[in-house]
Amino acid sequence: MVGPKYDCLANPLGAVRLTFEKAIASGADPASFDGKDWGAVDLFRQFLFEDGALSHVPILNPTTIKWVQPNTLVRFRGMIQDMLGNEFYAGAYKDGSVWRTNKFMDVCQYPMGSSPDMRIWERRLLYCIPVPGQNSWTESLSEVAMNKTSQQREKRQRMEDDASNHMDLVLVDEFESSPSVKKMRENGHASPSSQSKDSVIEGTSNTNFVTNAERNSLPCLVKIYDCPESELKLNEVFEFVGVLTLDSDVMADKDDQDESSYGFIEDELVHLPPEKVPRLHCLIHRKLDVNDFLHSSPMMEPKPRLVKETRESLLRHLTSILGNDGIAAHLMLLHLLSRVHARIDNVAVGKLSLNLTCLSKESVSVFGNQVRLSVQNLLPFTQCIPLTVNYLNTASLAPKKDYQTNRLIPGVLQLADGSHLIIDETQLETGTLNSTGVENARLLKNLMEFQKVEYNFEYYKMEMIADVQMLILSEGKSNIVPADLVIPFQPSSAASFEVVPAETLEAWRWYLASVRSLPHSIESDMQKVVESDLVAARQADRSLGGQDLSRSETYELLSDVITMIVDDGAPDVCKFWRNQLVIGTLADGKGIGKAEKGEAQVNQAIN
Repeated sequence: MVGPKYDCLANPLGAVRLTFEKAIASGADPASFDGKDWGAVDLFRQFLFEDGALSHVPILNPTTIKWVQPNTLVRFRGMIQDMLGNEFYAGAYKDGSVWRTNKFMDVCQYPMGSSPDMRIWERRLLYCIPVPGQNSWTESLSEVAMNKTSQQREKRQRMEDDASNHMDLVLVDEFESSPSVKKMRENGHASPSSQSKDSVIEGTSNTNFVTNAERNSLPCLVKIYDCPESELKLNEVFEFVGVLTLDSDVMADKDDQDESSYGFIEDELVHLPPEKVPRLHCLIHRKLDVNDFLHSSPMMEPKPRLVKETRESLLRHLTSILGNDGIAAHLMLLHLLSRVHARIDNVAVGKLSLNLTCLSKESVSVFGNQVRLSVQNLLPFTQCIPLTVNYLNTASLAPKKDYQTNRLIPGVLQLADGSHLIIDETQLETGTLNSTGVENARLLKNLMEFQKVEYNFEYYKMEMIADVQMLILSEGKSNIVPADLVIPFQPSSAASFEVVPAETLEAWRWYLASVRSLPHSIESDMQKVVESDLVAARQADRSLGGQDLSRSETYELLSDVITMIVDDGAPDVCKFWRNQLVIGTLADGKGIGKAEKGEAQVNQAIN
């Protein structure tokens, strides 16, 4: 059996050229390929998904970039941090009587001249970064194996470099002591070796386009072909599969080429050095959610009994790290399961931010660290910020447009949907907020209340929707970031440290991700119960506003979702709903003395 004439993994551009030539040979007009594919994408889709080759494609990261070869097939998983507009290029042209293509390339491989038969095509430029706060356990097993292989390669390379450097030093010493070099010094000329050293010091690359935060990771400039603009949005997380290019010739030779010789390269790309920001010409992209960062599902069929056991073990774990505070553990679980299901006017329905109070600097170092580590092990994207006066006065929380470089400078609050943010307010002391501090406090409050972040475009501001779980640790009720639920943290024992088996962690991660993604529907009977309870609550307390009712809707959503996944002996949903109201009342500080009774009611209803 004869194999294929191309290697999609090692020589993807060869496969692209072959499919193009085949399409032209069949009589297709290159003009018909404006904004369309001629079969190359279908070829790679079959190779990656039907033939199961996706796991063999290396994932770009700071480790693999050191050994992966240019013009090979790679993957990049990341968040769209900025959209740099469109780029025009000579997509197809005639080389004599033969049609050729530059698609998925930076540099033309054949001389184009000024052919009148040239087709000018367009591609989008996306500046992508690793997902902010992505935890190390999300690395796939193949990625870990590739990293280990690359580390072995680096070790061998260092040994070879050390041996080579030793020989170079010997040769340099001999060269410096030679009579010809001594004569050059006497005549006032620098030796060649000293000139080379000076050139290394003076020759710095232009990295204005890469921010300080991004220099510690690996951003990627992704070039998108034949895709509607609505399909890829800012802050969304994607996996891009395409051709890696690290060729800087397109930058160096830009001044020597006219527009017709290749294309119209945006000036701001000069500030994106290829050695710092690799290019990826995207063949296939797919949107990722939290489930795509899990290694595997712990069960082939999510049987209700197994789901209930997973939930109970997770609840025991949360209770343990929270010093046997049962109410805090239940609320923490509901908090981790929350997400924005819908938006009605200015209300984000489904969010459930949590504020644990009665935490001091000393206790937060114990319980706060336990909570932070536990959340990092459970969720793929987590961040933690220390809320101090100095932090508020100096931090850049909102993304800001820099028109000199035409870049959107990232901010701390530019996060992917499904991210978790812990705000440690126990370090906050008396001080004065400057204008930046006041603005940052307002940004945090808006994210907490409306799940929106204002992006600063200098001449105007634009609100971008978000879906970020927010947990506040504070001594008293936070006024800077008022949460949906405020509960005094009352541990009865020291936080216990337990080694959780990897299989159990996988089960907990799967449970949280799966339950959060479940759809929900409100039965008519349940809707009547909720409406009557909300009317009764409004009559009893006229001060209840839209945010309080939104919180009640969140309780209903969570109770509905949890009931769907519990076994046949699950508690009645109405009973569960009313116990959520009991928890909410306790969490708001209305009847704190009844905490133990409320906790017993909750345990009876859920278990």
